[in-house]
Amino acid sequence: MQKSAYETIIHMMMTEKSAVLKEQNQYAFKVSPKASKFEIAAAIEEIYGVKVKSVNTMNYQGKPKRAGRSPMVGRRANWKKAVVTLSEGSIEMA
Repeated sequence: MQKSAYETIIHMMMTEKSAVLKEQNQYAFKVSPKASKFEIAAAIEEIYGVKVKSVNTMNYQGKPKRAGRSPMVGRRANWKKAVVTLSEGSIEMA
């Protein structure tokens, strides 16, 4: 089953590190944990109308968290980050 581009790309990450990456024509996105590099590249090209050169992905484990003074420990969700390098064009960070 093919996912839409908006199901693959959750949101653009705007951090200090992503601002530094922008100088190298790279952009960071939070993406679906099941998305492949090919799906991510296709979604970026479809949404932003740019040409993708490469995609690097990282999987992050959710941190353990507890609610108040309760000894019960839960976890935040696992998530995936993609750093996309563009060969042509740029993306507006608004």
